[in-house]
Amino acid sequence: MKKKDLVDAVVARSGVKKRDAKPAVEAALAILGDALSEGRDLNLAPMGKVMVKKQKKISQGSVLTLRLRQNDKATNDGPDPLAQAAE
Repeated sequence: MKKKDLVDAVVARSGVKKRDAKPAVEAALAILGDALSEGRDLNLAPMGKVMVKKQKKISQGSVLTLRLRQNDKATNDGPDPLAQAAE
């Protein structure tokens, strides 16, 4: 999935306008990328727990080896995390 596909999926699921969703998705991806590059683990339901196992610096950046653990119950049966807030 590319960033454009992710933005389109967020727009489709949440109903927000693309111009509103794109900056939020880009900010979230930047924060997640920064946290992973610092070696921090992420625990983001329903995606799961992401653990940094190895990090190797290369000339163009770094290579991270990650482990993703998901629960069997990670389904879309729960409330929609991107649902519209009551106005």
